[in-house]
Amino acid sequence: IFNEGRYEMDFEDLERKAQDPAVKLLLLCSPHNPVGRVWTRDELIRLGDICLRNNVLVIADEIHCDLVYEGFCHTPFASLKENFLKNSITCTAPSKTFNIAGLQISNLIIPDRTIRNKVTRELNISRVGDPNVFAVEALIAAYTEGEEWLQQLMEYLKGNLDYLCAFSEEHLPDFKVIMPQGTYLVWLDCSALKMNCEELNRFFLDNARVQINEGSMFGRNGEGFVRINIACPRALLEEGLNRIKEAVNSRKV
Repeated sequence: IFNEGRYEMDFEDLERKAQDPAVKLLLLCSPHNPVGRVWTRDELIRLGDICLRNNVLVIADEIHCDLVYEGFCHTPFASLKENFLKNSITCTAPSKTFNIAGLQISNLIIPDRTIRNKVTRELNISRVGDPNVFAVEALIAAYTEGEEWLQQLMEYLKGNLDYLCAFSEEHLPDFKVIMPQGTYLVWLDCSALKMNCEELNRFFLDNARVQINEGSMFGRNGEGFVRINIACPRALLEEGLNRIKEAVNSRKV
């Protein structure tokens, strides 16, 4: 729920849906993409208890877990309760954090042996369970020697985020930045442009010459929003934002 500039879980709606006997599984995005929320312990516990009561398995997508800004802390869902640990699959990867997505390696943490055997069987059938040797070595190097690099990355991302916010406030006052608590993705409210999904996408691509992710790709509630990736050199971010400013100003002439 988008409530006064902040996204919150709709627990009443979740409770109703979890009670449906046809519902067997919940996909938890933590930290959340695209809105950038880092869920609190209390929020995760409430969600986990609902799923336990209704026999719903939780798949926790925690791929952005390392990318959390100062003042916030990522809590692994499976760490909260022993029952959550047994009723969950945690998905992580070094690909977002260390920019090695091309090596195609990720981690599935499945403590329950029965669930793990089922997943392993499907991975083997699909022939996607054997990463290449370069990916394995890169993962080990990233997790054992990448802390300093990650610290510098987060400082740079925070600088990009601060620049985006200051630029938006000065030059794009009709846009609203939904301040992310984690990830390198920024959710931007462009509803003031009063464009539908197709018009908004064409505006950014044709007028501003900037490729964004239209919010509608995340569902109906994303209409009027766009997602911007700030994991780039600041000079590139500056160029893109200036193009957007020029495109917006040209509409007012």
